[in-house]
Amino acid sequence: MIALDEIRRAREVLRGVAVRTPLVRLYVDADAEIHLKLETLQPVSSFKIRGAANAILQADDDELAGGVVTASAGNMAQGVAWAARLRGVPATIVVPDHAPQTKLAAIDRLGGRVIKVPYDEWWKALVDGRYDGAKGLFVHPVDDERVMAGNGTIGLEVLEDLPDVDAVLVPYGGGGLVTGIGSVIKTLRPEAKVYAVEPETAAPVNATLAAGTPTAVEYRPSFVDGSGSRELLPRVWEQAAALIDGAFVASLDQTAAAIRLIADRTRVIAEGAGALGLAPALSGAAGGGKLVCIVSGGNIDLAVLTRILAGETP
Repeated sequence: MIALDEIRRAREVLRGVAVRTPLVRLYVDADAEIHLKLETLQPVSSFKIRGAANAILQADDDELAGGVVTASAGNMAQGVAWAARLRGVPATIVVPDHAPQTKLAAIDRLGGRVIKVPYDEWWKALVDGRYDGAKGLFVHPVDDERVMAGNGTIGLEVLEDLPDVDAVLVPYGGGGLVTGIGSVIKTLRPEAKVYAVEPETAAPVNATLAAGTPTAVEYRPSFVDGSGSRELLPRVWEQAAALIDGAFVASLDQTAAAIRLIADRTRVIAEGAGALGLAPALSGAAGGGKLVCIVSGGNIDLAVLTRILAGETP
């Protein structure tokens, strides 16, 4: 669990950098009262600016002497590049070879240098917490206390706007988002549930909970590129497992339908990972009461979005 004091400190560090995003009601025919936390409205259209900026802005000049490095499919890359620009240092981003062009173009706009590698090599950088092909401070997109503290500021805002929330549904990629948010929820409102949500194409949390032991799964790339993985990061899972009350799997059809619904009812664009939490909220799997779905980002390839809005599941 991330200490509440560190999360509150992160909020001060992020003041004027990350946006305090709105929590909006989604008016839809469902048993639950559903609210959307719109992290799509951050400067990089993703929550990742919170963790990236908290880590980089708190680093000292010696740590940043060689610039910064991260491994990311796209959103953390943009957060790191944005924060590196604030500190005036170069950013190198290691991306998997299936990373969407929309996110790669955004990294380039922000001045980041991209190194594209096979998925297995990219995953190794996450597991090892370093990439030997580039120099600089490695800002882990997940397994970093300052990153998770930055993520936790979302939890503070949720409880300020909806103090009697019954459950929070969080997309699960590496576990840093649910660990940060869960740390706040379980400290300040322990009776509220925290659920992880994964795509059907990459759901090791659900497999692990079903098996009772860490379980790897077959990873299939999909348009839900910002969530899901082949296996769990052990140190992060140890923390996340103590904070979540369960997990759900969202099918690609459900996720595409959630993207369409968010666009139709709120005129907000969500990427695949950002729409994951809405699927179990709509189906009733997450129960009734007041539910908050973390819409984690909106960086979706426009060609993919066009197909989804036309009723397809890419």
